Amino acid sequence: MPIKNKPKLTYAEVTPKNLYFNRRNFLRGLSIAGAATVVGERFASILSQPGSIQANSKLVTVKSNYTVDEKVTSENDVTHYNNFYEFGTDKGDPAKNAQNFRTSPWTVSVEGDVKTPRKFSMDEILKLAPLEERIYRHRCVERWSIVVPWIGYSLSTILKFVEPLPKAKYVAFQTFYDAKQMPHSYNTGLDYPYVEGLRLDEAMHPLALLCVGMYGETLPNQDGAPVRMVIPWKYGYKSIKSIVKIRLQSSEPSTTWNRQAPNEYGFYSNVNPNVDHPRWSQATERRLGEIFMHKTLMFNGYADQVASLYNGMDLKKFH
Repeated sequence: MPIKNKPKLTYAEVTPKNLYFNRRNFLRGLSIAGAATVVGERFASILSQPGSIQANSKLVTVKSNYTVDEKVTSENDVTHYNNFYEFGTDKGDPAKNAQNFRTSPWTVSVEGDVKTPRKFSMDEILKLAPLEERIYRHRCVERWSIVVPWIGYSLSTILKFVEPLPKAKYVAFQTFYDAKQMPHSYNTGLDYPYVEGLRLDEAMHPLALLCVGMYGETLPNQDGAPVRMVIPWKYGYKSIKSIVKIRLQSSEPSTTWNRQAPNEYGFYSNVNPNVDHPRWSQATERRLGEIFMHKTLMFNGYADQVASLYNGMDLKKFH
């Protein structure tokens, strides 16, 4: 639930405005070589600045081109109906059991087949690029869907920063896990920590969102605080929560649900109304908070943007 008297961030605390919006004027007065040097030094300075990002903080965003014009799902519904097995298997468990989850300090290691591996603090992640509010459809494999104003920027931003090597073909993600903080994870039937993965070209697609907030604020614990993925053309379990490690590698990574039940959960997990889950049809879905069913759209309605990633693939075999 919203907390009164939340600490508010100025835009400068998140991303220095002049770095992004006055960049053209800035470069006009410099030689190309000199500009590159100054921008590099300024960028390094941003990453070294101490921050004061707190949970439940307001976030200032810029307009995004990646959005849909649809009715947004109630914030109360989205924050109280969750899949986050580390905090329990019932949909209402995470909102109850994640309230004392410690998300600060927090670092995300980006490593593997990259030229410049490094660990990013949350302050650095928040300052790496302007934060965009993107209204995305989000489809869960259990046939319910939501429309959420997520906040973040394309994952490609941080991946380009560490410079993937030519041999990098996949991106593996790992969720934070601490049995003491997550005692409800026992007897859920899953191995922890939770892991997920993408092909590198999927991860570099601009729609793949490194997400730090929703509904104008930083992420609630039950929705994947402090940083998660949102991949709108794939089923929800691919949008891994509470990330602590991103690893680039040459081989296809193991993923939690594919490892648990490979006949039900494929590596790709693209939303496809023509490929049923073994226990139910995927042809229709229900928006959270609504009564009527909707027809499921191929790639969750993002076919124009992402279908080319899978040209020539058998989407029933590679489900």
